[in-house]
Amino acid sequence: MTVSNHPNPARTWAETLSSPLRTAFQHPWVEGIVRLGAVEDTLRAVHPMLSITEARARVVRIVDETADTRTFVLQPNALWQGRRSARAGQFVKLRLEIDGRRVERIYSLSSRPGARLLAITVKLQAGGLVSKYLHEQVKVGDVLTLSQPDGDFVLPDPLPAKILLLSAGSGITPVMAMLRDLRARRYAGDVVFLHVCRNPDALIFAKDLRAIEEEFAELSLLVHFDDTDGPFTTESLQYAVPDLAERSTWMCGPGGFMDRVHRHWHASALKAPLHSERFVAIPMLPTSAPGTPVTVMLATSGKHFVTQGNDPLLIQAEKAGLTPKHGCRIGICRSCQCTKQSGTVENLQTGEISDRPNEAIRLCISVARSDLSLDL
Repeated sequence: MTVSNHPNPARTWAETLSSPLRTAFQHPWVEGIVRLGAVEDTLRAVHPMLSITEARARVVRIVDETADTRTFVLQPNALWQGRRSARAGQFVKLRLEIDGRRVERIYSLSSRPGARLLAITVKLQAGGLVSKYLHEQVKVGDVLTLSQPDGDFVLPDPLPAKILLLSAGSGITPVMAMLRDLRARRYAGDVVFLHVCRNPDALIFAKDLRAIEEEFAELSLLVHFDDTDGPFTTESLQYAVPDLAERSTWMCGPGGFMDRVHRHWHASALKAPLHSERFVAIPMLPTSAPGTPVTVMLATSGKHFVTQGNDPLLIQAEKAGLTPKHGCRIGICRSCQCTKQSGTVENLQTGEISDRPNEAIRLCISVARSDLSLDL
């Protein structure tokens, strides 16, 4: 992927123009004549990349990384700001319409920041609606809708002197973006990249890893194959990286893998920072909500629904026939986040009960403990 530091005049023009246009079409006087949605439909009919509200990207290449993992290389339209703002390790929300149903999923960017093209790398999941659709239906030339880059799993500035990038399975995606970023920034420190997978056929980015290893003198590339090296343990980690206590670490992988590493970090009282990214649900705590009916008012629409207070607000709203915006449904992507203007909620991940006004909450992990008013 190539990078240009020169501004794209068409991109700059489109970004400058889209915001006032969007505001104008949302004015009550104009909205009474023509809906913004109708304008978007017309623009899409003219060209699928045209929009004044949405970042879209055309699929320009599809790379088979392994038998069940593909990289989708995308050319974004002018409204995607990630070329300037994305940081290695961040993700985007991909929005698709599958069988008439709008769905969102989050995927880490596997491309490095600043690249002209962006990339996401998707492993086919058993029973996965979106991953199956991407693998079986999406082809070169298709246009996808995506969010701006988001996420806090990023490298700091300035960079530490010694870094460990640690991954397992498809968790390699965000740390691969970090490795590409370190190489592009000519990182002069000491970086170890340790990846765990079943066997060489399951090694995602195998060709790219070898190419980077050849040209990046500061990199020590280590791959643990479970089939031949045995199950990966914290003893394996300590043996492979004897100076673990001195390395700032960024880790992503299956929940069990990361839990073991976190326990080792605490048990060994390691002082080096350990950063991790999870794309699986944190186990929900049992709610202590009494189950008495409470009313949830939606300030934006004036609608309301009644909940017994036991299920998350997202599920309660859907039971009432409403369709709040949502994505992962497990408290990660923040697609369902809204402002709680008043009332008390319980967070099912932390157990915290909060009555703070004008508080950002995620509907998928929040339970109503009193009457609520939501800016939704």
